[in-house]
Amino acid sequence: MIYETIYKRLYRLVPHLDEIEVGNAVTLKASGFMDLHVDVLSKGETPHAGITFTRIALSHYYRHPSGDMIADPDMEIKVYHDSKQRAGMAEALTYQDSFGYQEVYPDENHVRPRLKKDLNSFLSQWLKNLLQQGHRLEVE
Repeated sequence: MIYETIYKRLYRLVPHLDEIEVGNAVTLKASGFMDLHVDVLSKGETPHAGITFTRIALSHYYRHPSGDMIADPDMEIKVYHDSKQRAGMAEALTYQDSFGYQEVYPDENHVRPRLKKDLNSFLSQWLKNLLQQGHRLEVE
């Protein structure tokens, strides 16, 4: 299933994701490619299922002619941890680039199924590309 594939690729890219505290970020580098920024936005537990999750943002940044740094693309991802099975899932929540912003769950009662499928497909491929490009954690 694509959600498990995304989870596995994400953890191959950032093996210590669980250790990053809310509000902190890491930068991954690969020679000849744009840096990848991983920001931990929040951590919590799903209300009824009791599954822990981490909400992150993955972003590439480029410098606009004005000097501003622009995230493109920028995705928010929810990572679900299942400690009992030592497995998990991850799904795309949002996507933003210079052309606009898209949200899979516009509110707690609605989902955009086609967008959900498209964004998760993109995310899976993006993570595969990042791994192939050799992105690694920047060590200071």
